[in-house]
Amino acid sequence: MARRNSGLRFQPSGGSRAQALPVGKKQPLQIERQAGDGRGIAFEGGRTWFVSGALAGERVEARVLSARSQTVEARAERILQASPQRRAPLCAHAGRCGGCTLQHMPHGDQLALKQRTLSEQLSRLGGVQPDDWAAPLVGPELAYRRRARIAVRWDAQARHLQVGFRAEASQEIVDIQHCPVLVQPLQTLLEALPDLLRQLSKPQALGHVELFSGTQQALLLRHTAALSTDDLALLREFCAAQQVQLWLQGEGAPQADDPAQALGFALPRWQLELAYRPGDFVQVNAMINEAMVAQALDWLNVQPGERVLDLFCGLGNFALPLAQAGAEVVAVEGVEAMVERAATNAARQGLEQVRFFCADLARPLAEAAWADDGFDAILLDPPRDGALEVVRGISALAARRLVYVSCNPTTLARDAAELVRQGYRLRRAGILDMFPQTAHVEAMALFEKG
Repeated sequence: MARRNSGLRFQPSGGSRAQALPVGKKQPLQIERQAGDGRGIAFEGGRTWFVSGALAGERVEARVLSARSQTVEARAERILQASPQRRAPLCAHAGRCGGCTLQHMPHGDQLALKQRTLSEQLSRLGGVQPDDWAAPLVGPELAYRRRARIAVRWDAQARHLQVGFRAEASQEIVDIQHCPVLVQPLQTLLEALPDLLRQLSKPQALGHVELFSGTQQALLLRHTAALSTDDLALLREFCAAQQVQLWLQGEGAPQADDPAQALGFALPRWQLELAYRPGDFVQVNAMINEAMVAQALDWLNVQPGERVLDLFCGLGNFALPLAQAGAEVVAVEGVEAMVERAATNAARQGLEQVRFFCADLARPLAEAAWADDGFDAILLDPPRDGALEVVRGISALAARRLVYVSCNPTTLARDAAELVRQGYRLRRAGILDMFPQTAHVEAMALFEKG
């Protein structure tokens, strides 16, 4: 989990050393405002308190999760005076499961929080604001997640196999059999999963379980010891009954129990199917992913025959629609196996004007032969660390238009400042609500040269 960074100035302690706060201590607090990650902020005892599950204006009783000299992380245990904006959580596990931390906040307020976080990061860290704010890309609040990792742990003392999601700010596993943010096929699968796993003969050898819903449903079981014949038979029987592919992962990469099985995900707007294997990166929200690709193509406004560079291309999520639009696409990814699958995806769709390369994108682009001829437009979709090394050499590629898709507004703001230094202007930006019920901010930004 990424470390939270609120960018706040802490309330001074008045020169006196604050007393130690034990974990578990309960404290009444008045919540003053909202942090960028959705937690409430309170000031008490010379410290700044970050309180999950609390809204601005509320009075709560909070339980200490951890404490340092100036800051306390806490969770709202009781709402003493509720905000008019508070709503009843949509899931019975809200407040315990660490996955969805904003269910008590109306969806419109969640969007406003994400918009404000993006704007503040661009201003504070990047010293820049867009000429135009795009409307948020939004979809359903629930039943949107097509991929999930289920935690599994054997409690030897209680002789109980825990199956669920990690608790907030803890390694504890919350037993869960229903998760309303999963797409419906995965909800059905999750409900039946704990009973299956508790029948296996070596529960202590089970790692995590990954569920995926695409062109087919799939279940990946990570195991640290060889499965017995009986256990394998149980798994196969379960997957056949659920109409789910079985994938297994021991020491190596995930392997399909039936090698003839095909698994992938679709981009219906372009009538494309992309092959996928558990462990590959894929956006978890299919509806927002499709809208995101469409918006990126619209903002880039690529014309037939233009050269486009797609960096951090993954399986071809952007590259294939760009090629279908008539662009000559150079697509680059750092994981060799995904490059191979992306090239196969393009070949199966008959898209010959896209070429895939494997490269370390933490190194300067000038060293790459595929960058020699320059580009008309560039698309970047980097991981949370951003793309600073790539951006530092971007002007040498002579692209006039650049779309940056970000899963971290902090690194987007940092990289935006570098692009501005190289003569680009931030024309448009907006949030993508890829993860409703969470404070996770995805964004898209359009930069133009001159």
